[in-house]
Amino acid sequence: MVLPLPLRHPARLSPVLPVLPVVAVVALLALPVAPGEEGGAGPADAVSALVVVFCGVRLLRARRRPLTRTAAVLLGLPVPGLALAALHALSPGAGLTGLGRYLQVFVLVPAAVVLLVRDRAGLRLLAWSFVALGAWQGAVGTHQYATGTGASYQGQDIRAVGTFGVSDVMGMATVVSFGLVCAVGLALGRTSARERTLAVCCALALSVPLALSFSRGAWIATVVTLTVQLVLSGPRRALKVGAAAVAACVVLVGGLGVGTAMLQERVDSITRVTDAPDQSVTDRYTMWAAAGAMWRDRPLTGVGLKGFPEYRDGYASLALSSGSDTEGAGAAFRRQPLLSPHNMYLLVLSEQGLIGLLCLAGGWIALLVCALRGLCRTRASGGRGLDCALVACGLLVWQLVDFAYADIGGPSTVLTAVCFGLIAWWALIGGDQVGSAERTAVPAGRGSRPGEAVLR
Repeated sequence: MVLPLPLRHPARLSPVLPVLPVVAVVALLALPVAPGEEGGAGPADAVSALVVVFCGVRLLRARRRPLTRTAAVLLGLPVPGLALAALHALSPGAGLTGLGRYLQVFVLVPAAVVLLVRDRAGLRLLAWSFVALGAWQGAVGTHQYATGTGASYQGQDIRAVGTFGVSDVMGMATVVSFGLVCAVGLALGRTSARERTLAVCCALALSVPLALSFSRGAWIATVVTLTVQLVLSGPRRALKVGAAAVAACVVLVGGLGVGTAMLQERVDSITRVTDAPDQSVTDRYTMWAAAGAMWRDRPLTGVGLKGFPEYRDGYASLALSSGSDTEGAGAAFRRQPLLSPHNMYLLVLSEQGLIGLLCLAGGWIALLVCALRGLCRTRASGGRGLDCALVACGLLVWQLVDFAYADIGGPSTVLTAVCFGLIAWWALIGGDQVGSAERTAVPAGRGSRPGEAVLR
């Protein structure tokens, strides 16, 4: 299969070459995770560290300012809150470990991606790599559901988890969601009909493993994101696509009866999480309350990085269970401890306090404003690059919504770092590259900055 990317022309090949190390990080997430393996750095994390070192060495040799002041401020905004929270950690080891992880996900890897992406062709290559990874993980997950070799769900090994296993049951749902959001953004752009058609087919295919992941948080975030993408693409298109989607759902679910009873029960459970919550929802509410209590005791600085598991039992009520049951996908039965509140905002608030939340979430809101501004400029200039704008804005909206139901952790976390880098490039650089002609990068000369592009 030939990807619909501008890679067949030698003149357009050089701008995307710097992005290939980031694509390698994404590709390494296709490797299987050993059953029962928890935490620790995987191959993708190791390569992401090499990418950061490579960018640092190259910048030292070039001896030039790599980013604009605005980009440097927004990308470095989480650092003060993280450093303060690391100082308040229970132990120096926990503080350094937590600091390294947060810097990797929200500062260093995103900055490296911003430096390596040169133009919209590089962003499209990254977006298609997200789609390809989602397709691979989705295919593995669908096979797990069909053959009963997935993670355990209601006594049956049918939950699609891809190659991530039961140690990261949200991993496949996250990867597939990213791929689906990218595919929809590429389909709604002003690119060739062939590329849009392929993107539509990929989006339809990825919706199947997303449903089989049984992840309610990923479902909610994806529905919200796709709605936002349709609205941003134009009111008329939103009405047409929305009507077609509703009609398809009525035919498939109402007419043909597509969907298992377990899947329908899982969907129905979203509307009754407050009336008749299951144990997983009860545990989540209990941990949310514990995180809020930690913050109220230490409102400015929190309990320190990696402190939530240590303080959890002292603040949680008796409704909290001892852990969640995990089994299947090649792993034996075990009780997995609940080490986070499964809400990124409350995790940051409890461990880093109000200062940390303002620094971290403030940067995300600023990126969202800049990304939307770039989308408006793109539409005003004729729509070239609309697909890139919809991909970046969609990924950020998905992440912000999903953070209300999940947090960082697991092998798939490095993809979140790459995702924030893609978003940051569009918000800080790509959104300003508007005009009637597509801009492509040329070799940087004296005084030029990585990530900048000029018209040929």
